[in-house]
This record gives sequence, C-alpha cells and structure tokens, in this order.
Amino acid sequence: MRHVSRLRNELHDLFEMVLVPATAVLLPWPLCYRWFRWLCRFDALYRHECHQALAHAQARGWVRGDPALWLQTSRLVTLIDHADFFLSRTRSRRWMARHLHVTGQWPAPTEAALLCTFHWGAGMWALRHAGSQHMMAHAIVAPHNRAFFAGRTVRYLYYGARNRENTRALGTEPIEVSASPRPVVQALRANQQVMAAVDVPADQVAASETIDLLGLQARVPRGLFRIAAASKVPVWVYITGIRMHDGKRTLSIHPLVASDNMLSLMQETFALLEAAVTENPAAWHFWKVAPRFFYEMPQAAVNQP
Repeated sequence: MRHVSRLRNELHDLFEMVLVPATAVLLPWPLCYRWFRWLCRFDALYRHECHQALAHAQARGWVRGDPALWLQTSRLVTLIDHADFFLSRTRSRRWMARHLHVTGQWPAPTEAALLCTFHWGAGMWALRHAGSQHMMAHAIVAPHNRAFFAGRTVRYLYYGARNRENTRALGTEPIEVSASPRPVVQALRANQQVMAAVDVPADQVAASETIDLLGLQARVPRGLFRIAAASKVPVWVYITGIRMHDGKRTLSIHPLVASDNMLSLMQETFALLEAAVTENPAAWHFWKVAPRFFYEMPQAAVNQP
C-alpha cells in the first residue's frame, strides 16, 4: 500500500510540475496562456495547496468576491510560475523583451545593494532580466536537501533543476542560507548585490521582527535588513507579476533610500508586498502557510482589505 501511495504522489508531481507546465515550450505564449486559463477553470491542478491557501486567506479577510474565481487565479499563477522554468530554459532575450514589461531600473552592476522580492507572482524573469543587465547579484537559497523530499523524487529533481536555472539566469553563484552572515557581508563589500525573497516564515530564520502586514501582525526575517542598516547599503525591491488579461509578465523595480534604521527599511519593503497582495491577493504563494507568518487573531478582529 505504501508503494501505491508513493507512485500516486510521484505521478501527481510529474503531471503538475512537469507535463502540464512544459506544454509552454510547444506553443506560442499567447495561445498557451489561453490554454492555461481554460485548464485552470477546473478544480484539478494544485488542488490541495490552492484550497489550503483559500482557507487561510478567507480566515484573514483576503478573499474578495467569488471564491471559485480566487481559486482559478491561484491555480493559474502557480501554473505559470512552474511553466516559467521551462520557458527560461528555452526562450531567448528577444522573447523576454516581447513578453516582459519593465518599469524602473536595477542599480549599477558595480553598486552594492540588497535586492528584495516576495513569493508573489512569478519571479523567474526577474532573474533573467537582472542577468541580462550584467548584474553581479547572488541569490540567497535554502539548502537543497534530499531529506526534505522523502518519497518525492520528482519534486526533488524538479526543484534542483529550478535552482540550477536560477543560477544560470543570474550568471553568478548563489549564497546558501547559513547561520553566518559572512558570505552576504563579503558580497556587499565587494560591491556586488545580494538577492533574496524576504517573505520567509519566521520559523526558517534565526531572528525575526514583528511588523504590521495586511492588517495583521506578521513575523518576518530581519537578518538581511540588519546588515543593510548597519552598513547603509541601499535596498531595492523588485516585484514580478502577471498581467491577467494577456499573460505578459511585469517587473517593477523600486529603490529605497539607504538608512541605518532597520525597522524603517523593513516597513518600506513590506509595504510593497502589501500593495502587491492588495492588487491580486490570490497571486501570493504563501497564503498556504499563513499561520507561520501571522499571529493568530480572533476572526472578528481580522481587518477587511
């Protein structure tokens, strides 16, 4: 029975992470996007994680209108995020120029900076774009440990390949998360950039800070912001979204004023996450683990957006 369950899980991962997203390499993107939108009308893809995300978002007042439409958007964003791995592997810079709308500019390649983003939208093309601008940005990554993927070989191989594509897209070696801030400090002192998704659950980091986020109290990592404040390294926030009417990606780049006030930097940074979630709540991938971000509150106290 255990072997049957294992096989079912492996086939499920193969279908959702590889077979369906990989059809993006076979079709022109406008046609593929229409196919993806039609497919996501049905409650089959990513069912467990999307329903989990819906439940947590509803409990915190962040589901507007029809829950079925919220789920459809959540499925579509997840599918595109997976498809972008295959597209990044197979599409050129000319393709990126046609399908990625960019506002703002990256810092100079020789300027030290902390580049922050969030698990909202689909971020692969931000890495491709940064690499095309000759940035020296090192992505901070979690260890790709097989023990975290027990019984899920397809999932393990997929995320390993995705990490390698992130490295190829940027053209720099990543910095693996560790207890020591030394690699981050060394990169910044060398006038390079450090790139990280900062909406990480507090239980995955050594130190966190409580801030107001989405009308709730959230616990978010403070380590990188402490380094930026101590050295007055400028913080830049970049957000990669999806235009839902045509499937084109959007990359917006926001420079913050360098400051020695850690809390101020954190608040400014996460205000941009709040704006993104307000624009499209279903596009935030981490609703599914919301209890690991937010302090629990009585339902009556949860603010409506």
